[in-house]
Amino acid sequence: MIEIDGSQGEGGGQIVRTALSLAACIGKAVRIRHIRQGRKKPGLMRQHLACVNAIRQVCNGRVQGASIGSRELLFEPGVIAAGDYRFSVGSAGSTCLVLQTVLPALMQSGKSSTIVLEGGTHNPLAPSYHFIERAFMPVLMQKGLRYEMAIERYGFYPVGAGAWRINLTPPQHYQQWRIEDRGRLVFIKGFCLSAKIPEHVVERERKQLIKSLDLNPDNVVAKQVDSLGAGNIVLLQAEYERICEVTACIGSVGVGAERVAKNAVDLLRRYQSGGAPVSQHLADQLLLPLLVGGGGSFVTTRLTEHCFTNIAVIEQMTGVKIDIAPLPGERNFRVVVPQKVGLMGGKNGGMALA
Repeated sequence: MIEIDGSQGEGGGQIVRTALSLAACIGKAVRIRHIRQGRKKPGLMRQHLACVNAIRQVCNGRVQGASIGSRELLFEPGVIAAGDYRFSVGSAGSTCLVLQTVLPALMQSGKSSTIVLEGGTHNPLAPSYHFIERAFMPVLMQKGLRYEMAIERYGFYPVGAGAWRINLTPPQHYQQWRIEDRGRLVFIKGFCLSAKIPEHVVERERKQLIKSLDLNPDNVVAKQVDSLGAGNIVLLQAEYERICEVTACIGSVGVGAERVAKNAVDLLRRYQSGGAPVSQHLADQLLLPLLVGGGGSFVTTRLTEHCFTNIAVIEQMTGVKIDIAPLPGERNFRVVVPQKVGLMGGKNGGMALA
């Protein structure tokens, strides 16, 4: 039994997701106490329960304490199994975080899986569907994981009710992945997406993106999308030779269209000025997949507290040491995720520490 303090560090739901995901991969039970203790509403929320139920299904595990508001959870994993899964958050909670909870286990399954996810697709404080599709998953494709994604319906906060599908096919052997620089900028594209709001809003956002970044108008799309609830998001996709970054700003009541577009531009400029190929948020999200996928290293900017908390849980769960070294004369850091984990041929079908 591994004991995890859910109040440590940043103290959010990421501790729960990381602990459950790794427990399934290494085949060890985990008890998480003081879940989200420092939050305004402590304990498990509906979106966290969706992650718990999803990983339980993927590895046929057993759970105690899986209820809204619960501050302690016991998870006993079983056998990881590839297959066809449908996970519903039951609210506008992030479907992308559900995917990232089950992904490491399915990466170790050795067989193809199809997952349908229902809930929020473009949420504040969570990776968007487009970030997963165009920034996160392409890194894992470079390591050998094949995938196909398609969105059926957008799910904006607070209604949610979005739906999308992803097919995953793990390789027999994952490749090492190392990235020191971005390479040449290939293109920047903009997307102004909305549902059930006036069309002039996205047109104003589109014009602002073109003006701010001096973009070719053909590379900026204003589009009405299918969604049960109203919503708006501005996305910028910066494609480099070796990496892709996606920045986004979600529209909200009282914030003008031009301001929404400028916020997305500011995020992209901040990424570009940092010089590192891997952004802060992508760095955090890559740790687990790299760990179970043969290791790797990357250069990123200063890590967030959220990321340091994630690292602490990973090191406690697996015993590995993730190395973080500042680069001389720069603001950036090299993160090395060791190849400490490999496929295990036993009945668990998960990982074994090397």
